[in-house]
Amino acid sequence: MGLTQVKALMAELKLTGMTHALERISSEAKRHEMTFEEMLDLLLQAESDHQRHVRMERRIKYSRLKQGASFEDFDLKTKRSITKGELREMMSLSWLKDGRPLVLIGQTGVGKTYLAQACGLKACQDGRTVLFLSMTRWLDEHAGARETGTTLKFREKIIRPDLLILDDFGMRKLTALEAEDFREMLEERSYGKSTLVTTQLPFDHWSEVIPDPVLSEAIVDRLEQPALIYKITGESYRKTKAQKLASEEKKQ
Repeated sequence: MGLTQVKALMAELKLTGMTHALERISSEAKRHEMTFEEMLDLLLQAESDHQRHVRMERRIKYSRLKQGASFEDFDLKTKRSITKGELREMMSLSWLKDGRPLVLIGQTGVGKTYLAQACGLKACQDGRTVLFLSMTRWLDEHAGARETGTTLKFREKIIRPDLLILDDFGMRKLTALEAEDFREMLEERSYGKSTLVTTQLPFDHWSEVIPDPVLSEAIVDRLEQPALIYKITGESYRKTKAQKLASEEKKQ
């Protein structure tokens, strides 16, 4: 069987990684006088790498993450309270492996959402499932599920991922029903699943958006005790970037 026939058979069997790598590996095998076993090992590795990449891309697509956020590109030149050590701890995903929540607290523009997305992307790359939602979207989708009688299906979707990211908690007040839904979701995810929350509100201000004091205390207790918490202060990256661009335009 010739190389063309082998390649066609691999494609038929949906061995895409092997198909793309066959000619290159075949040439390398001849050039380096590899044994059949050595060549087969390279082909299998190429297929394994391809399938791993496809699964990762599928996880990223499912996650609803925006592209482009990574720890490597996080701007440390902007004056903010977060340290390299804290970034390394966040990037290690040890908190995710332990099923702990992660809470990022800080004013607008300090990089909370960017870091949350970087955590999500790193988790996808490490083989974890992720779902990113703004808190407003979570509330709207939950309300829609309740209206259409698909609440259980929605809750399963929210509980399933290894990491759930809820962005911008506290942008609007929660009704008693919404607060109870939020508490139940946190409780169900507390068994080996991590929830990442970004917010402008320190925990002692959460009662401002969760009027029921009992629910507010229960929610804060569910997150604050086990969570890894970073309070990020400093300059707004967006403001600093805008000032930098304006300065460059003046020079021109």
